[in-house]
Amino acid sequence: MTVNMWKAADVARKVIDNKELFILDVRNADAFEDWKIEGHQFDYLNIPYFELLDGVEEILPRIPTDKDVLVVCAKEGSSVMVAEMLSDAGLTVGYLEGGMKSWSMYLEPIKVGDLADGGELYQFVRLGKGCLSYMVVSGDEAAIIDAVRFTEVFTKFAEEKNITIKHVFDTHLHADHISGGRAIAAATGATYYLPPKDAEEVVYDYTPLEDGLTVKVGTSQINVGAVYSPGHTIGSTSFVVDGKYLLTGDILFIDSIGRPDLAGLAEDWVADLRESLYVRYRALAEDLIVCPAHFMIIDELNEDGTVAKRLGDLFAENHGLNVEDEKVFRSMVTDNLPPQPHAYQEIRHVNMGKIMPTDEEQTEMEIGPNRCAVR
Repeated sequence: MTVNMWKAADVARKVIDNKELFILDVRNADAFEDWKIEGHQFDYLNIPYFELLDGVEEILPRIPTDKDVLVVCAKEGSSVMVAEMLSDAGLTVGYLEGGMKSWSMYLEPIKVGDLADGGELYQFVRLGKGCLSYMVVSGDEAAIIDAVRFTEVFTKFAEEKNITIKHVFDTHLHADHISGGRAIAAATGATYYLPPKDAEEVVYDYTPLEDGLTVKVGTSQINVGAVYSPGHTIGSTSFVVDGKYLLTGDILFIDSIGRPDLAGLAEDWVADLRESLYVRYRALAEDLIVCPAHFMIIDELNEDGTVAKRLGDLFAENHGLNVEDEKVFRSMVTDNLPPQPHAYQEIRHVNMGKIMPTDEEQTEMEIGPNRCAVR
């Protein structure tokens, strides 16, 4: 029959459009359990490829013929082999170009909503890693918040819209993915901002991102206002964009809250985390739309693929915002943490400018799921 090559963008549309897909994942069981392609209507079969070297006859009854079938492996080669074996057995199947490596790297830009006087807010959804980056567009200017390392996605998007990237922000020193902020600023001449309390060990120049800072973007004078909100890191800073959207970095997510331990200071930062969530955010307007820097589970995606929700709804629904006892809260965010992100210390050092790994090394550092949250 036929073997089709699928790009990560094709799989992303299946996720965002809530379509059915059957995935035959031929990685080892532990890799599959740790991290897989998630979709609301996806079904899975995990059979390590080495178990299929003698043929696929035994699994044929488990492969549906009434929906798309995609074979996935780590980097592509094994999935091509298995897909061809299934094709020889009479099935029409596809394989994922570049495997899970390409899935981890793919970004899908989605419009979140309109801003004043024709401005727009875009969210760049990294479905395979749970990272969320943002572009504020107004007139012929743009500001980028929490860019991942695939800088050409942002610069090409700006070129297509005929806008100039003027400002680039990181809400904090990231530990689970490599920032593209400095590289974008260097390529475009934009100003790069970083919270100074997170920058004590960085070896490059930056513009301090401090509480109360307001930066104008474009002709419509959209304010990108900074709100100091420590807890995930000591410098973590949120943004209120146009009085409408609250970009929370890694402090508050839709279904969870940020973890305070990735700099080894969980006990020291718990109080800051609680104050940011229970005092600073409570003082903000509940109609603000929360747009976090990460998501953890597929259920956090809206029907259009965006990850965003009203702050007042999170106060009512997010468990991490409803722990009245401070001792219980402290225990929750220090004693019951998920595994730390893969290579997070090395990633922090990259983002400090202390080491400069190759592209391949950076890819390996970032492989795996988002682990910034306490849920």
